[in-house]
Amino acid sequence: MTPRLVSVNVGLPREIPWRGKTVRTSVWKNPVKGRRLVRRLNIDGDGQGDLDSHGGEHRAVLVYQLDSYRYWQHELRLAEFTYGQFGENFTVEGLPDAEVCIGDRYRIGGALFEVTQPRVTCYRLGIRMNEPDMPALLVSHGRPGFYLRVLKEGEVQAGDEIAKVASGPEGMNVAEIDRLLYLPGHAREELERALRIPALSAGWRSSFQSLLEGRSSEEAAGEGPPPGFRWLRVADVRRETDHVVSLELEGADGNPLPPARAGQFVVVRLRTESGSPALLRTYSLCGPPNTGKYRLGIKKETHGIASNYLTSRVQPGDLIEVSAPTGRFFLEPGVNPVVLLSAGIGVTPVLAMLHQLATDTSSRVVWWLRGAANGHEDPFAEESRLLLRKLPGSRAYVRYSRPLPEDVPGLHFDAPGHLDLAVLEHLQISREADFYLCGPPSFLRTFAAGLARRGIPSEKVHAEIFGPAEAHHAGIVQAAARNPHLPPDGPGKGPRVSFARSGLNVPWDPAFSSLLELAEACDVPVRWACRSGVCHTCETALIAGAVDYHPSPLDAPATGNLLTCCSRPRSEIVVDL
Repeated sequence: MTPRLVSVNVGLPREIPWRGKTVRTSVWKNPVKGRRLVRRLNIDGDGQGDLDSHGGEHRAVLVYQLDSYRYWQHELRLAEFTYGQFGENFTVEGLPDAEVCIGDRYRIGGALFEVTQPRVTCYRLGIRMNEPDMPALLVSHGRPGFYLRVLKEGEVQAGDEIAKVASGPEGMNVAEIDRLLYLPGHAREELERALRIPALSAGWRSSFQSLLEGRSSEEAAGEGPPPGFRWLRVADVRRETDHVVSLELEGADGNPLPPARAGQFVVVRLRTESGSPALLRTYSLCGPPNTGKYRLGIKKETHGIASNYLTSRVQPGDLIEVSAPTGRFFLEPGVNPVVLLSAGIGVTPVLAMLHQLATDTSSRVVWWLRGAANGHEDPFAEESRLLLRKLPGSRAYVRYSRPLPEDVPGLHFDAPGHLDLAVLEHLQISREADFYLCGPPSFLRTFAAGLARRGIPSEKVHAEIFGPAEAHHAGIVQAAARNPHLPPDGPGKGPRVSFARSGLNVPWDPAFSSLLELAEACDVPVRWACRSGVCHTCETALIAGAVDYHPSPLDAPATGNLLTCCSRPRSEIVVDL
């Protein structure tokens, strides 16, 4: 049977109420009659409500098949469907996901198209279908549908024949590519094969590249330590500046400490007063690798109970509860130049990276870009200079915003003022470099946005935020941000859930279906997209405790992590939120 275009469906963004929120979406599509002009970014009369997740040149037109309509009608025991019900622009007869390959080209009417990627898993289809698990079902049943890029603009209409004019390289079909990203396995040779397809969209290419690099890192590091806390002994206390202290910690039980990747952090659990609730604080490791000890750099904050305790009262020989190292911010292997860019106490994780590079006698070009108030507020300054001397390809540039008379230009710092984006152009830093950023939120936002404007791919920019990360709610019309708090209906009576970065402890209430719902009720910043255990956008570190899943994720999170969208606490837990 010759494939044909059965229906052309369009819809403009609308705002709908959903679970106490407002969602902006154009998943509601309706068939149109007559010819429609297909343009580079969409079809006349169509639009996308969330351009981060949908739309753009490589996601201009969404295709779904009549055969999948019939399949879901039987599988879900649903009544008759209407065209466009799966949010697609083109409803087609033929072109099954198991046969159409990424890079295939098709002529429809007066337009020419190229297949770029499977459909993005999205909770909004679950809203449209009144089936929350729909994103996971599309993947697990191998019927995602796919996107087209418009190579030649032109008019189309229902009834047009679909003619294949070219085959994509590698012959990887839509269902195969979808499984490779979302289901277990992620075989190295298949990831490498997918990355050889020029037509594959940038987003999926980035995801496969991250999976490939993650496999390399896991193979090098081995399985991570299980979640939980252990008692560590304070081996040394050193005052780095008037406001910064470094603590060196060693195992109190004589057993070796779990290894850390340069840039990762630990969670410290403190009880500063007898009978008071425990405080949880995250601190980056800042010492050299493989010493059998951890070193923390801690800045004394004016109203910081934990930081004041750790910088003023802790002495050598004291015992402190500390988690195993965790976090996704760590130095990746590679050969490209490395830019370690920090402001304030954000120096700590990038200092660990500098230690790692020096220990490895790395041949990579290393840029050390540093911003501080002055020499009295620049911890580890001399230590970083000594490390840089061990790296023949290293270069440093330091700015002090309020230099003191004893701060010597050319020796202690390079120029007065704050670090800004112009520095990157002034120093002619390669666009091929890998960037590692840590500092205040405004500092990170400015540099991340500036690097994006310079055309630096997002996968080459790594950032660490002290405190809660920024939330990511796909398609949600954002309300005013609120500080984390107890749930409006009060805490439950279940296991305690501790949000480490937000400093919030909440007894679990089974009225919530997932940790994600609890976090949302408490205004704890959290990232999510599919809400059904598929996309791993909500994956975060499980610092301590254990969880159960419902539904079970299609692909398990990394060791030591959890998916908030489909997990519930089995015991008291601490999560990196």
